[in-house]
Amino acid sequence: MKSVFKGAGILILTGAVVISGCSGDNSGAKSSNQAIAFNKTGLPIVEDAISLKMISPKAALAPEYSQMEIFKRLEEQTNVKIEWENIPDTDFTEKKNLLLASGNLPDAFYGAGFTDYELINYGKDGTIIPLEDLIDQYAPNLKALLERRPDIKSSITAPDGHIYGLPSWEENNLGTNPFFHVINKKWLDKLGLDMPQTLDEYTAALVAFKTQDPNGNGKADEIPLSFMHMQWCMDIAGIFGAFGLPDNLEHRVVRDGKVIFTATQPEYKEALKYFNEKWYKQGLIDPESFTQDAAQYLAKGKTSDETLGSYIWWEKEEVVGTERGQDYALLSPLKGPDGDQTIGRSNGGGPGRGAFVITKENQNPEITMRWIDQQYEPYMAAQIHWGPLDVVFEKDESGKLVNLPLPEGTSAGEFRQKVAPGTGGPGVITIEDFGKVVDMEPRAQQRAKDLETYYDPYMEKENYPSIFFEPEELDKINRIESELIKYVNTQRGKFIVDGGVDEQWDNYVKTLEKMGLNELMEIYQHGLDRYNATLNK
Repeated sequence: MKSVFKGAGILILTGAVVISGCSGDNSGAKSSNQAIAFNKTGLPIVEDAISLKMISPKAALAPEYSQMEIFKRLEEQTNVKIEWENIPDTDFTEKKNLLLASGNLPDAFYGAGFTDYELINYGKDGTIIPLEDLIDQYAPNLKALLERRPDIKSSITAPDGHIYGLPSWEENNLGTNPFFHVINKKWLDKLGLDMPQTLDEYTAALVAFKTQDPNGNGKADEIPLSFMHMQWCMDIAGIFGAFGLPDNLEHRVVRDGKVIFTATQPEYKEALKYFNEKWYKQGLIDPESFTQDAAQYLAKGKTSDETLGSYIWWEKEEVVGTERGQDYALLSPLKGPDGDQTIGRSNGGGPGRGAFVITKENQNPEITMRWIDQQYEPYMAAQIHWGPLDVVFEKDESGKLVNLPLPEGTSAGEFRQKVAPGTGGPGVITIEDFGKVVDMEPRAQQRAKDLETYYDPYMEKENYPSIFFEPEELDKINRIESELIKYVNTQRGKFIVDGGVDEQWDNYVKTLEKMGLNELMEIYQHGLDRYNATLNK
């Protein structure tokens, strides 16, 4: 532990620890040459208030974290004040990288979203510190979780044996397919159309939406189909399954233990050709689907006259509102030209391992670990992910957290942004916690039912698991993948909008091979083979 506590002198007293040195110098915090009365157990964590500086992403509708009720309560309970620097989530990755490169570091990154590459390399050069000893000594909640669930411990442990980032997970299996396909059932009924079962029937419905004024306002303002190109839960990747091979944001699927790069396969090519000729050329795709942000996208479902015919989102009410949501229905995967009907299974699925990291600048890592460990107590973990007691939850007679009614006119997704850090925040709610510690929120219960009804019967059997690669593999992945995926995504948009996939396909594939596609797929295949061999031991 010597390197972890560099710069901090520790003297163990009866029932407390006195530490010299701390970060922060305002809001009543001790200065760096004063002793800190630190309680190894119980609350408060420190006798006198101390400040820690943390940087975190913030959702568009969220207040500053200093104003969020859940963090006010934590400060009151722990006596640890967090000096938050909240960065809009759309800008966070870029600004996080700039801070790491400049060396202008906070005490910790919260909701950090650190990639495996960042965990390995910033751990290796000492920018972030290893956490396993701190967990062992100062994090009883997290320690108990990792002892109870060795699979989680294994998942967050780097190949060098260290833990550099803490986990975030809601073990509810709701992310198996994020691409919920929604259609305006009210318009179908008005136009005398059945719910589409095939891709061609769906296309015919989109044409009718565009040409037959289903909202009845006499204007050609209907948007047959809108989505957000290559964005989680908003993209048309699932519809590629109608051609026999679903796509996903990584363009990487697994069948019979073999890793397939979707974006060079003939099924992918045929899908792009169809989307260009049948959809884009006929004006059925919202042109802004390739450029819009989430705020623009969500606004299209809430226009004064109903204008949205079909869209992709895993909570239909969040796009069109709770009242208008009754007009819309989910589509099962559509049958394609050759009768294919399948939906992809999302890759990964285990705990995120980069939700919280402590930097080398932190003079009080033990206090920081005690503070974050409060959020791995199951009841608090639920409140960090969904919102606090008496705001989002109440306790029933058994002590379980159950959902209070939503404020009128507010969707669950919007409300969650305002009251909690959300899914990317630290904390783990295991499958055992659901129904015992906390009720699954109503929209999650609905999503589970929808998955079972509309998508599970057609879902791919395999996915690419969350593998912690060796450092040299991560170096190669990082060198190749970012630019390669950027090129694929750009070309995907161009092929849908401009066409030309037949003429340009060979050159497109050759370009990917020159960019290192074959080497990249070899790494992913070796990683999967190694992972499967470990499971079969």
